[in-house]
Amino acid sequence: MSARSGTLRCVTDLAAPDDLALARAGDDAAFDRIVAPLRRELHAHCYRMLGSTHDADDALQDALLRAWRGIARFEGRSAVRSWLYTVATRTCLDVVDARGRRALPMDLGPASTVPVTGDVPRTEVAWLEPYPEAGPESRYEQRESVELAVVAALQHLPGNQRAALLLFEVLGFSAAEIATAMDTSTSSVNSALQRARRLVAERVPPTSQQRTLRALGDARLRRIVEGYSGALERGDADALVALLTEDVSWSMPPMAHWYAGLDAVREFAVHVPLVCGAWRHSAVTANGQPAVASWLDVDGSGLYTAWSVDVLTLRDDRIAAITSFVGPHHHARFGLPTSRV
Repeated sequence: MSARSGTLRCVTDLAAPDDLALARAGDDAAFDRIVAPLRRELHAHCYRMLGSTHDADDALQDALLRAWRGIARFEGRSAVRSWLYTVATRTCLDVVDARGRRALPMDLGPASTVPVTGDVPRTEVAWLEPYPEAGPESRYEQRESVELAVVAALQHLPGNQRAALLLFEVLGFSAAEIATAMDTSTSSVNSALQRARRLVAERVPPTSQQRTLRALGDARLRRIVEGYSGALERGDADALVALLTEDVSWSMPPMAHWYAGLDAVREFAVHVPLVCGAWRHSAVTANGQPAVASWLDVDGSGLYTAWSVDVLTLRDDRIAAITSFVGPHHHARFGLPTSRV
């Protein structure tokens, strides 16, 4: 998110004049036709704001209801697209005020120095969630802005800074347009942008995952993902370690414990995932990054049940972070079965 994309104003308003007139007159089918081409990107915007696919679902539904109720008062001073983003942003700000931010294990405390077996989920924590969209078909800057490190960093910003940064950097709003959308002054928006950029720069690696993936190429990326899956399925600690950077981290929300550094991660791996049962994996894309969905057979019955979606963060040709989002509900989000043989 180092440069503005300008994508919002570069794309022609998709609302046909007839549909807009019909929608303002109360035609819900016309409103649906206006919204349909924008629904997916509006959902991604809500996810960036909230760090949760579930919250994004609810926020988008609420935003579209607000938009439907208010479209008769829409005066056309801006594009319908811009107006819908404004409604969605204000809705998300209400959610941020009510629920706070989403977290990863490293937000809660230091890394564990010894492996923790029988780790217990922290259900009182609102955890960051993976996003099953932003694959190759999405625009580059939209994939970049939904990367795990970016969304995690955004969660550390107050709602107004989060919104201003996304509207300016990702969607191409001007500071004046953001001020109107957020009912504030242009100077307040510029101040919020300055503070937001500084914090995000401190937390997000200088090289995006999209640049790393482009440099790797599909064939090398496939070998890394297959190597990771194969090492876990074979219980091969050496093969796993060979794929990792020296400063690798491994976290497993909703478990609070996490591990940092090659020695600690290896020690955790040989005591927990490499010995807890038999694995099956499928490659997926999450947050615009390579990811692996896993199923675990803990008792040798031959039935593998959904366990986690592991999002891999790469540096050059090594895995620098593994974020294992544990729980079968993540598989459902990715359209994957909760069990397999």
